[in-house]
Amino acid sequence: DQLDMSRMSLNDSQHAPQHGPQGGNFERAAYIPPHLRGRPQQHQGPPQMDGAMMNGPPMHGGPGGPGGGAWAPPPGRYGGPPQGNWSPSAAAPHFTPRGSNPPSGAGWTPTPGKFDPNAYGKPGAGGPNTSARGSGDGQWRDGKHIPGPSNPRVERELFGVPNDPSKQHTGINFEKYDDIPVEASGQGVPEPVTTFTNPPLDDHLINNIELAGYKVPTPVQKYSIPIVMGGRDLMACAQTGSGKTGGFLFPILSQAFQTGPSAAPAPATGGYGYGRQRKAYPTSLVLAPTRELVSQIYDEARKFAYRSWVRPCVVYGGADIGSQLRQIERGCDLLVATPGRLVDLIERGRISLQNIKYLVLDEADRMLDMGFEPQIRRIVEGEDMPPTAARQTLMFSATFPRDIQMLARDFLKEYIFLSVGRVGSTSENITQKVEYVEDGDKRSVLLDILHTQEATLTLIFVETKRMADSLSDFLINQGFPATSIHGDRTQREREKALEMFRTGRCPILVATAVAARGLDIPNVKHVVNYDLPTDIDDYVHRIGRTGRAGNTGISTAFFNRGNRGVVRDLIELLKEANQEVPSFLESIAREGSGFGGG
Repeated sequence: DQLDMSRMSLNDSQHAPQHGPQGGNFERAAYIPPHLRGRPQQHQGPPQMDGAMMNGPPMHGGPGGPGGGAWAPPPGRYGGPPQGNWSPSAAAPHFTPRGSNPPSGAGWTPTPGKFDPNAYGKPGAGGPNTSARGSGDGQWRDGKHIPGPSNPRVERELFGVPNDPSKQHTGINFEKYDDIPVEASGQGVPEPVTTFTNPPLDDHLINNIELAGYKVPTPVQKYSIPIVMGGRDLMACAQTGSGKTGGFLFPILSQAFQTGPSAAPAPATGGYGYGRQRKAYPTSLVLAPTRELVSQIYDEARKFAYRSWVRPCVVYGGADIGSQLRQIERGCDLLVATPGRLVDLIERGRISLQNIKYLVLDEADRMLDMGFEPQIRRIVEGEDMPPTAARQTLMFSATFPRDIQMLARDFLKEYIFLSVGRVGSTSENITQKVEYVEDGDKRSVLLDILHTQEATLTLIFVETKRMADSLSDFLINQGFPATSIHGDRTQREREKALEMFRTGRCPILVATAVAARGLDIPNVKHVVNYDLPTDIDDYVHRIGRTGRAGNTGISTAFFNRGNRGVVRDLIELLKEANQEVPSFLESIAREGSGFGGG
């Protein structure tokens, strides 16, 4: 069965032209990639540039032949011999610009707002002035910030459409929580701001804040904006859901828009003087404990850096490092990272911290709980990050235990301490209920609760990964749309589950503690502690998933004697948030005190 080459003809190929305009075959048609085959034929020429078509007549003989019918050049477009500066030279009779360098002397200067080949992710290339340009959609030119053009598709993706349930468009209804106590202590605390205005914030940032639907600063933001804009270090204790992500992003981005990028250091001799820069030199670094939290901060950063010169990037473990490296190579001005993956990238020589002006540690208590202290100390003290005096450092933490105080002492200089509400408190806009339920009855009580409430986003916390899977399977079998998220699920599965939950396709999410910290899912109405944690701080973090950003929520905890280790802390917490304390909690607390603390 030898191939009979003699009878084969290239014209039998599906890509061969069928028939030319006069019926005879003419030369081979342009290759059509597989994903475009079978589509109604559209003009395949190169992209338009500056309103003029740069190519001659089309390659395909369309209906009516190359010159007429649908392919006739539209009026005002190029339809004859090239004019002006594009006169054909002997060397290049049919010059088609394809992103290569334009011919010298061709009079081709990129117009403002159009694609500039030197602006994107090539800080080291393209002439003397491009080294400190930033790599977002906007530009930094002649000491001024020039925002890029607006992009409706990106705008919809970032900000949603009006009344989009997956984006929290209530703005932050903290108007009625102006009585949340905020204490700021330290030398020379600036006056808080009450609105998003210029000064102190940059106009471009204020536009993006409006697009995001935020109306008034939250209590954290009222203080953190003037503190950070004033160049001070900050240690903030704020409850989750208090708007602290905006509390550090707003002032950092605002100052970035006003002061522009730092120039990358000159490449060492023998380095790559061309193409993409292998090593990124971000000016802001945000460290957070989990992949979910860094992704969330990155999404917020994309909103507020929209159309600016600042390009945010995110890196975390458990996901493909290759795609993260490519993202960094395109340009990275604000980096959001988990400590482990950042150390990895520094070791690979792909990120340098020598240009860092802002360092943010978010959920610092949680990072220490997870054992990240050695990596954090290495990043901050053991690499090329500027010393404490040469950068601004902001730390956020829901609680302020001794190890966090030590970290603050080592990393911050003359800082202002901000506490919003009580340090480590729950918010009063969460109605907390505690039910006495034995382990064997938990499933049936949970079903009762789900049957009696309307279909709202419900988050159920369990202690183990195995329990998360078995409970979500049980709920699905009972006809409830549930999904689960825990540490053994791949990054992709977690992101899928979170997306299904956020959009309400699966309004019940069963989660282990890994999902508890920092996840900002708008509109969660009910948090159920199916298994109570052994640490009261974890309880605070879990129920902080509802009642976020000034909205109200319900929390239900299943309690039995197995949880008596947290009973006193729980009573204290309920009293403080003006919640009802059930009598069985009081009596179990008294039982415990009889024999030395339960």
